[in-house]
Amino acid sequence: MTHLLKHAARFLSLVTIVTVLACAVTACHSSKRLTKANVDEVIDGMSKKQVESILGSPTTVDTKDFVLLKKTTYVYAQGKESVTIIFKDDKVQSKVSTLSD
Repeated sequence: MTHLLKHAARFLSLVTIVTVLACAVTACHSSKRLTKANVDEVIDGMSKKQVESILGSPTTVDTKDFVLLKKTTYVYAQGKESVTIIFKDDKVQSKVSTLSD
């Protein structure tokens, strides 16, 4: 019985370590929280890289290449709220937010 308890304790320790590591890795790669304050930092003319440094990676990206124009739409979703940023030639052209104050 003691032998079985040692194996169970070792198994639980391993499960605990794996769980903690998984949580740590997930936290490192999660998007930044959307707030009215950080969305307000995004202004016309910013690059995609600048926007991503403020808001993190978008939830979805839609790119359309026209003959003389490249248009990209970033959507950031957080629950029922969202922020949509439209880039024209890789610069912010407009943004729409449903975030409440």
